[in-house]
Amino acid sequence: MHSSPVIDIQGLRYCYPDGTVALDGVDFQLQAGETVALLGANGSGKTTFVLHLNGLIAGEGTIQICGMDLTPANLAAVRREVGLVFQDSDEQLFMPSVLEDVAFGPVNQGLSATQAELQAIAALRQVGMEHAAGKAPYHLSAGEKRRVAIAGVLAMNPSILVLDEPTTFLDPPGQRELVALLKGLPQGKIIVTHDIPFAQALASRALFFAHGKIAAEGSVSEIVERFGWYSV
Repeated sequence: MHSSPVIDIQGLRYCYPDGTVALDGVDFQLQAGETVALLGANGSGKTTFVLHLNGLIAGEGTIQICGMDLTPANLAAVRREVGLVFQDSDEQLFMPSVLEDVAFGPVNQGLSATQAELQAIAALRQVGMEHAAGKAPYHLSAGEKRRVAIAGVLAMNPSILVLDEPTTFLDPPGQRELVALLKGLPQGKIIVTHDIPFAQALASRALFFAHGKIAAEGSVSEIVERFGWYSV
């Protein structure tokens, strides 16, 4: 028997201001430690879906994160549980040094500068980037930036990681290193990706989004076969 899911979503619906329906009745659950890949064409609703998970946008339906209803009153607590890693790491890295960047979240959670720095160093060690603590983020490679962006999320001790197209800008060695890193992290993970080998390496389950709905669910291989979603 499953324990309570860390994410439980029922009937999620979202319309853009112009009336376009982006999500049309999505039900979804994520179990603790599970990795799920979200597949589907651009504009099918994947990114709109994940932006709901820490309240960046709000639609109709019910969302529970780690047993908490996603409401304005719970928003800060929910955001501590859901770490969002953007497609472009440069959108997340903006402080003068890597250490300051990774410590930014813990400082904003109310930790002292010393406590935040300790958590940041631990997170950098977790992703193999402790050596770069004093560097400026713009001096890093794409793969290193991705690791630092993930460290910035890990420093806040979330229960869930949400990664939007995490292999963007990464060369094959960087992609392999990212797979190894993510496999070693205990959090539940949602990965929005077009990279089928990457999804196959990490996800135990895949969802296929089409026109704002979950059109199918199964293993990555089953979804690829059913929809002809092969890598080019």
